[in-house]
Amino acid sequence: MDQRLALKEYGAQLWTRDSAKAIRIKVVELLNGLAAGDVLVLDVSGVEVFDFSFANELFGKTVLSLATEHSGRFVVVEGLNEYTKENLVKALESMNITMIERKGRKLNLLGKTNLVDEATFAAIVATKDAVTANVLKEKLNLNLNAMNERLTKLTSMGLVRRERSVSAAGREQFEYRVLS
Repeated sequence: MDQRLALKEYGAQLWTRDSAKAIRIKVVELLNGLAAGDVLVLDVSGVEVFDFSFANELFGKTVLSLATEHSGRFVVVEGLNEYTKENLVKALESMNITMIERKGRKLNLLGKTNLVDEATFAAIVATKDAVTANVLKEKLNLNLNAMNERLTKLTSMGLVRRERSVSAAGREQFEYRVLS
């Protein structure tokens, strides 16, 4: 289930850490109402600009909360323009974190990323359904330990969701997905 928060409701120009704190109260309320696998879309359409401190407070702290108090939920940003994207990327990089941007049907990573994380994320997105570590290791030509390390990292960052399942042979296994 997607829950949407349109940031333009708070103005076309969003400045300061304090204004972001007020919006973050609403974001936390929305996240608390979501179940594991649900998505909170932060829609930036109609926002002309926000500053670094606003991005750091709202987006950065929200993304950090995914690993602790909002585990299993996703936060996605949509509707970025050149100026909002630049400040968001810089804020995320300064905090050493990553989040998901959605443009139409395409998902990509923003912030502190590397080619390995991007390739793994893209491989999961390309499956369009849940996928196992074994399938991904074949797809990316890796050994299982390396694949599991990548998946653990992406899961802990709130970018990928891990679910228990049962293999065709009746064994317990984990499947990974991006957005439900």
